[in-house]
Amino acid sequence: GYDKAMHAVSAAPFGSASILLISYAYIKMMGYTGLKEATEAAILNANYIKARLDGHYEMLFKGKNGTVAHEMIVDTRVLKASSGIQVEDIAKRLMDYGFHAPTVSFPIAGTLMVEPTESESKDELDRFIDCLIAIREEIRDIEEGRLSKDDNMLLNAPHTAEVVMSSNWNHAYSRERAA
Repeated sequence: GYDKAMHAVSAAPFGSASILLISYAYIKMMGYTGLKEATEAAILNANYIKARLDGHYEMLFKGKNGTVAHEMIVDTRVLKASSGIQVEDIAKRLMDYGFHAPTVSFPIAGTLMVEPTESESKDELDRFIDCLIAIREEIRDIEEGRLSKDDNMLLNAPHTAEVVMSSNWNHAYSRERAA
């Protein structure tokens, strides 16, 4: 009956009505040409990231010519067997580098879905890419035995300021590598 039914969880019947206004205003302000240019920039950004990460990570869902659409799927599943590192560990480690993690385990478990927007600068894209490459090198250090599989920067991430500055540091890696 009605008393057991799930009721609305937002002010608008199908979600937040303000989202529609924001999207509508963006579309109207951009116009056809602006939206087309924004789409082209997002696709270019995704392919730039993919090109720089080639050789470091496996990518899924590439086209015939090796390109991706406006998003790219980074396959981290192969790293689990060689290092014990999972996609969540990479996502948490990105926080140490000052990034919010991209979408994790969607559309496929064990993957990162990177969707650079049209408004990201090349400097910011490069900073993000450099972080992912540095994280891959940390994973390589685990794979090759230079870092412990049980006590490493990825498994213990994120490293808060309180943890890094604590007088009680009992990890096999340095504070400098953590932060």
